[in-house]
Amino acid sequence: MDQSRRKSGVSSYYGNNTTEAWSPSADDDLHSPGYNGSSYGAAGRQGRQEPLRGGRDEEEGAPPQEEAWDVYADFNNAGPRYSTVPFGTGTGYRQIPTPDGKADESGIGQVEMVTVPTLGAEWKASEMRDMTKAGKREKQKEEVSKKWKGWHRGETGCCGGWLTRKVLVFILFAFAIVAGITLAFTIPRVPGLNFNTFEPLQPATGTFNSSVPTEFSRAPANFSFPAFASIQVDTSSNYLPLTITQMTAQVFDSDTGYQVATSILEHQTFAAKTFSNLNLPLNFSYVAENSSDITWTNWYDACKNKALITGGVRPGVNFRLDIFMKIAGLT
Repeated sequence: MDQSRRKSGVSSYYGNNTTEAWSPSADDDLHSPGYNGSSYGAAGRQGRQEPLRGGRDEEEGAPPQEEAWDVYADFNNAGPRYSTVPFGTGTGYRQIPTPDGKADESGIGQVEMVTVPTLGAEWKASEMRDMTKAGKREKQKEEVSKKWKGWHRGETGCCGGWLTRKVLVFILFAFAIVAGITLAFTIPRVPGLNFNTFEPLQPATGTFNSSVPTEFSRAPANFSFPAFASIQVDTSSNYLPLTITQMTAQVFDSDTGYQVATSILEHQTFAAKTFSNLNLPLNFSYVAENSSDITWTNWYDACKNKALITGGVRPGVNFRLDIFMKIAGLT
């Protein structure tokens, strides 16, 4: 029954004369929920009536409408725009003029670009402290202290992490061994000096002989003469040639302790592991108060002409020779 009633309501537009229309009684005044022509005052039920919008078909007699807007056509510049208000009453697509590639200089300098800094996050007091110089220094000290503690514990290393404390100990030990071996062969040794016990003093020759006058005088009591001290230099303990930058000497009378001669020798080089002869120039010079001075008498008798001495044998003289050397690599 429900299906028949629903169908009758839908078909009310076509009239109620159909045999399928449901009507319990001819006297019942029932109205369907659909379109009913009697609701508009039409007399009787004469079947299908025209709609109430005029006596023409809406589709056939409708005036021409504008073409529907298509989003794809509008995007591809092939159809009407979504809105034609800014472009007047025309409904067609308006072509945008093609730019000529030349810059419009009329508006140059009229636009000013202003960069507005963005608002950052609020800083904490500790963060603001870290941005100051004092805070940066403290942070740097903390990092250095942390690295030092880690290195001291053997947890971290320097120079890329490989130089740990253990590695450093091995490196220093190896360096000490290499340095010790190198110094053992390169450090110069003080040479040995041997004197000619038979003739410790030799006659001077060359320019040195002529540079110092030879004289023994009683009044006033003095003497001066040049001589060479015959010395042998022993460099057997050296592995490299030995260089003496300066050698000075002083001669003292052993009986009185007075100085009677001096010497200065500059820059001498001696081969390693050899015995080299050296003639050290000595400039003897002494002035006494009178001829009875013991120092003057000792040296005068030792250097007197043999013809003036009975038996031709001159007495000896005792003296002390002090030598000071400056060796390259030691001083």
